[in-house]
Amino acid sequence: MNTEAIVSIKNAMGGRLEIVRQTFPAHNGKPTRRISFVAGLHGDELAGLYLCHRLIRALRELQDTRPEVFLGQINIYPAANPAGIHSSNRLWPYYGLDMNRVIGQENGHTVGTRAASLLYKDILNHSEYAVDIHASNLHLLELPQIRVIEEFAVDLLPLASEANADLVWVHPMAGLFESTLGYNLNQEKIPTLVIETGICQRIHAHLIDPLFEGMMHYLLHLGILDANYLSPEKVRPPRVLYPKQVMQATAKNSGLFVGSVQPGETVCRGQRLGQVLDVVEGEVLEDVNAPAAGLLFTLREHPLVHSGALLARIALDPES
Repeated sequence: MNTEAIVSIKNAMGGRLEIVRQTFPAHNGKPTRRISFVAGLHGDELAGLYLCHRLIRALRELQDTRPEVFLGQINIYPAANPAGIHSSNRLWPYYGLDMNRVIGQENGHTVGTRAASLLYKDILNHSEYAVDIHASNLHLLELPQIRVIEEFAVDLLPLASEANADLVWVHPMAGLFESTLGYNLNQEKIPTLVIETGICQRIHAHLIDPLFEGMMHYLLHLGILDANYLSPEKVRPPRVLYPKQVMQATAKNSGLFVGSVQPGETVCRGQRLGQVLDVVEGEVLEDVNAPAAGLLFTLREHPLVHSGALLARIALDPES
C-alpha cells in the first residue's frame, strides 16, 4: 500500500490538514482498471470512513498474502474533508463550505474550494471507476442504497446491481446534483456509484457489513481483483426504485416523534410507524401510519419535528 498526501494545508494552529490517498497498485505494474473509493466529503458522515477502514484492512491482508490477485489499481480516499472530520462538522469549517457542492467549479479561492478542486483532479487522473460513500443527515436513518441520476441510469444500473445494496433509487432531477462529485465524475465518463447509508455522526456496523461484501464483490466483477483466485461474495439483487415507487409520511404537527418500527421492515398500509407527542400536555398529537404497503427504508431518527417534516419513506410493493 502506498500512502500519498494529495492535499496538505497548514491550519490556523500551525499543524497540517491532509487529504490522503491510499493506493494498492497492480501486481505486475500495469493495471487493467483503476477504481477510487471516496469517503468523508461531509465531515460528520462517519459510515464511509468505517467502510474504507474495512476495505483497507482487507486489501492490506490480501497484498501481504496473495499480491498476485491485484490485477488493477485501487485508490482509497478515506477522509476527504479532514477539517470537517476533526470538528465533526458536515461542512469545511470557518467558511461553511459544502465540499460536495463545489466540485467541477473553479470559482472561489478559499482553502476548502482549493482542497475540493485538488481532490477532484486527483480522482480524475487516477480512476476509470469510482464509489462515493455518504451517510444521511442528522435527522434520517437510511438503509444501504445507491442513488443514481436518471441520465446515467443505463450505464450505472448494471454496476449498481453488483454492490449488495438494498435499494437503487433513480433520481430524475439532475440539476440538483450538478456540483457534486458523483455527477461530475459520471459526466467525465467515469462510472460512479453514490452510496448512502445509516445516519451522520454514527456508525451502524450491521449496515456497513453488506456494503463491504458488496464492494469486494464489485472489485472482482470489474476484474480489478482476480476472480480466478478469490471466490466472489454472494450479493443480493437490489430493488430498483423510480420516483413514483416511493411514498413518504410527513408530520402534521410539531412535537416529539417516537417511532415504533425499524428501517428494513415490511409494513402494511395503515400500520402505525410511530407517534408525534405533545410533551407539555402529555397528549398524542397524531398516529403516524404507513401511507402504503412496502419496505420501510427511511425513518426519522431525530425526535424533534415540525409540521411537514419527513418521517418515513416506503418503497412500494410491486403490486401496489
